[in-house]
Amino acid sequence: MKEYLEKYQLVLMGLVLALGLIFAVKVGTSAMSKNSISVTGSAYEIVKSDSGSMDLTLNVRKTTKALALQAAKKQLPSILAYLKSKNFKDEDIDVKAASGYFSYKITAGGASTNEIAYYNLTQTISVKSNDVKAIKDISLNVQSLADKGIDIDATQVQYSYSKLSDLKVKLLGEATKDAKQRASAMLKATHNRAGKIQSVQMGVFQITPVDSTDVSDSGISDTSTIDKKVTSVANVVFQIK
Repeated sequence: MKEYLEKYQLVLMGLVLALGLIFAVKVGTSAMSKNSISVTGSAYEIVKSDSGSMDLTLNVRKTTKALALQAAKKQLPSILAYLKSKNFKDEDIDVKAASGYFSYKITAGGASTNEIAYYNLTQTISVKSNDVKAIKDISLNVQSLADKGIDIDATQVQYSYSKLSDLKVKLLGEATKDAKQRASAMLKATHNRAGKIQSVQMGVFQITPVDSTDVSDSGISDTSTIDKKVTSVANVVFQIK
């Protein structure tokens, strides 16, 4: 009988402790919810890039380095004339030094030899402009130079928006306002309202193509499109009144 009573007392004590813990957690949570509310707000704006850049890469392959350099030197004026015809100015164009490497002949059995097969030369012409439409047009149609026997590619095409810093400040303010509107809507049913801001935590900015739904914890900074969607997120803690 004594053993039975001891087991009963232990069970009862455990039950009392468990109920006490649950009560304590509920009281703590309720107290926190009575004092403040945390809400995430967002805002976005569609912007058009106001500058662009790209690299045009001239490719030449000749049996010797000297012949490759001569060919590049002969083709370069045609490339520059093409850019000028698209209204690019001298200050928009930067011709880089040529570079290259030798390729060696391979035997029928697939072994490398020390005999030079040809020299591969590349030369980059960097272009930048505030006329983003012209940048896009060149990047899409540069292969028209192939009709003149010029092997050239458009790479590193990028578009950017110069007023992004100011826009981020603006959007952060709008995201904070959005958070307060959401908090007010949530508290309306309880006859409370959002009071003073206790803290604001800025989220990462998502700069994406307009129709994109992509997000990243570290943020996205798209440079591939002219039109961009800039989204700001703010986590705001309000006092409950």
